[in-house]
Amino acid sequence: MQIAILDDYQNVALSLAPWSSLPPEVRAISFHDTLREEAAVAERLRPFEIVVAMRERTPFPRSLFERLPNLKLLVTTGMRNAAIDLAAAAARQVTVCGTDLLGYPTAELAWGLILGLARDIAGEAQGMRQGGWQTSLGVGLRGKTLGLLGLGRLGSEMAGIGKAFQMKVMAWSPNLTAERAASAGVELVAKDSLFREADFLSVHMVLGERSRGLVGARELSLMKPSAYLVNTSRGPIVDEAALLAALEAKAIAGAALDVYGEEPLPPAHPLRRLGNVLLTPHLGYVTLENYRLAYGQAVEDIAAFLRGAPIRVLTAG
Repeated sequence: MQIAILDDYQNVALSLAPWSSLPPEVRAISFHDTLREEAAVAERLRPFEIVVAMRERTPFPRSLFERLPNLKLLVTTGMRNAAIDLAAAAARQVTVCGTDLLGYPTAELAWGLILGLARDIAGEAQGMRQGGWQTSLGVGLRGKTLGLLGLGRLGSEMAGIGKAFQMKVMAWSPNLTAERAASAGVELVAKDSLFREADFLSVHMVLGERSRGLVGARELSLMKPSAYLVNTSRGPIVDEAALLAALEAKAIAGAALDVYGEEPLPPAHPLRRLGNVLLTPHLGYVTLENYRLAYGQAVEDIAAFLRGAPIRVLTAG
């Protein structure tokens, strides 16, 4: 029996979990490239009964499940994966299991991006390598307004750190209550007020039908010319075309993005050429601690499935 570990970009999956604890007839194989075409994915995975997917790097729509007659178990890192059609998996009698993931690494990265924007760290670092010295004028965080689009687990992490920087913190999401905001020490404001008043607006919402395109041209037009947008959540929450237009027109000061509508971001994508954008390659969850947790629990999921008692099972609805 063979296990396919997909999209192991850093080629570390086999070294970060006890795969050898599985029965000796089970062998794990790691792939560190990402295949774009569904036909190529199906051809690669056809011999495998077990697949381990890293987040949403490879989609599993109904059409792919139908091309994988040998697949019995799909493990995804994380307990939510919007790229897996769970109903289709159930129809094909494929068990889908998840793992835990730590949330704080994404909040830490978001603050790295905020500081990077405020002090042009990437630009100044590049300038130093080219022989330059002091080319930008940064802004401080103290006294500025942090706007949080979403106040769940990660939004709350962001709020606490924002207050440590002595920033004013406000938040909005469709279901956020004044009581919930107050418990996090955050001011609940209307959506438009959030965009108008934030000096740094950070996105921390789950991608769904209601949140897709939530930050569009109208919302961006409300932002101050000196304001920055940060997205470490999911790319499609922000209308990419509208953001490109705002950045090109310098309607906002800049943006920091860790997530994109298409990942990996194509080499010729226009975001890559803009000087007022700080880009990272979806690093929010990519830490040694998270990989050890996720791959370690993937091994547990597989062992439990082989015993006939699957754990952390994900179902549709």
